[in-house]
Amino acid sequence: MLFSHRSPTVTLAAVIAIVASLAAAGWLVGCSSSSTTSTPTPTTAPEQAFQEIDPAQLAEMLKNKDFVFINVHIPYEGEIEPTDLFLPYDEAAQLVSELPKDKNAKIVVYCRSGRMSRIAVEEWSNAGYTNLYDLVGGFRAWEDAGYPLITKQ
Repeated sequence: MLFSHRSPTVTLAAVIAIVASLAAAGWLVGCSSSSTTSTPTPTTAPEQAFQEIDPAQLAEMLKNKDFVFINVHIPYEGEIEPTDLFLPYDEAAQLVSELPKDKNAKIVVYCRSGRMSRIAVEEWSNAGYTNLYDLVGGFRAWEDAGYPLITKQ
């Protein structure tokens, strides 16, 4: 008997097995191998429209700088030389006019830890910019990797 009050372990195991079988078959998640005319709703975030770079990659890129370099951290806590612009991350959508007119222009964005720059590159990606780079870990990671951080007061 599947649902016996004398064997709760078997009952739980049987239920788990049934649920796993249905999930594998696609019944619980609405998957199917047959094609339909309707477009399925995405269950994951769209592919990011920017590239993440680490401090070593940024250092290499800075050797032949061919991009706009933007610090979006607020308040000011430091910068990587040679930063071109300081734009507050929380005004990224309103400050699109400060970016190059060419939406394919190469733009590298950073902040202190990576959180604020991620928000800014997502905003600018939504505005149509296609060649965005985000420094993962921000200038903390840059400094931890042994590269210099400038602090002006």
